[in-house]
Amino acid sequence: MVPNRIAAARQYLERMNLDALLITSMHNIRYLSGFTGSDGVVVVSRNSLWFLTDSRYRTQAGEEVNGFTLGEYQRKLEESAALLTGQGFLSVGFEASSLTVAQHTQLAELFTSGILAALPGDFSAIRSVKEQEELTALEGIAALASQAFLDLIPRIKPGATERQLALSLEWLLREAGADATSFSFIVASGPRGGLPHAVPTERAIRWGELVTFDFGGMLNGYCSDETVTVAVGSADERQKEIYRIVKEAHDLALEQVRPGVTCRQVDKAARDHITAGGFGEFFGHGTGHGVGLEIHEKPTLSCRSEEILEEGMVITVEPGIYLPRWGGVRIEDTVSVTRDGFRLLTKVPKELMIL
Repeated sequence: MVPNRIAAARQYLERMNLDALLITSMHNIRYLSGFTGSDGVVVVSRNSLWFLTDSRYRTQAGEEVNGFTLGEYQRKLEESAALLTGQGFLSVGFEASSLTVAQHTQLAELFTSGILAALPGDFSAIRSVKEQEELTALEGIAALASQAFLDLIPRIKPGATERQLALSLEWLLREAGADATSFSFIVASGPRGGLPHAVPTERAIRWGELVTFDFGGMLNGYCSDETVTVAVGSADERQKEIYRIVKEAHDLALEQVRPGVTCRQVDKAARDHITAGGFGEFFGHGTGHGVGLEIHEKPTLSCRSEEILEEGMVITVEPGIYLPRWGGVRIEDTVSVTRDGFRLLTKVPKELMIL
């Protein structure tokens, strides 16, 4: 248990005027309890804490979870509902994003002594501002992943396939000590760079093409995220122009990053520059997102976001231009928001590399 995290959950509970929170998202369970297994339930009330899991994790829970009353279940929903009923709770908030409709229906049938209230999507925002321990973990995995990419560079050459490079990068990352990848890597070469989420294929890279790599690692539960676009052999004037526009948009967005600035303002800096360059319709996604225990967390840097940056948040800045049948460029760094601005966590230089 981390006291200030529990305090944040209880403040949320009070704000929602609920008797208890039923936490079923494993990321939020880990954040609140320290449990690193794959199955469990946390219940938070104003005065008590419960952690439930199954027999597989009895010993692990005893070692990792402190400050909670521990329980064991065979049927998760039945015994969670029994706990809520036994404690006399009349209003319980649940995470709609981590329960299926069928699970919610069953839980509602079992918990008849009170009401279930779906928590707004902002509950996970209690994880938005990172503690120093988290910042250290995030900087560590970001540096490790960046170095894995730098080690990959000699293999990025004509004839190498997207899939080969994705597998090599994953191997280098794991060999360096990462527990896992934080998402399925993107390697998009030539015209496939116009697909923002291209899945690596057997397509062989050719001389004179741009190749976009979107990659990240996971270590001790924390994620990294970085995107690098390189040119293989040479780059023509159009490729250089589009890269320049995206890089300038990336830098302008970073200049906005500091406490008190709205996420929409950061997005606007990048989006306005790309639009002024004539490519606004080819930048369809948001400029960034939070990173932590999940690869996509609060806050969201988009044209619709009302969220405000705070010191200790960790976000990506990743503008891009994607031209159908031509290709694309995306440049992404992950940064922590500091008192006066930001600190780069990712380490690969973002000037155009011609390999």
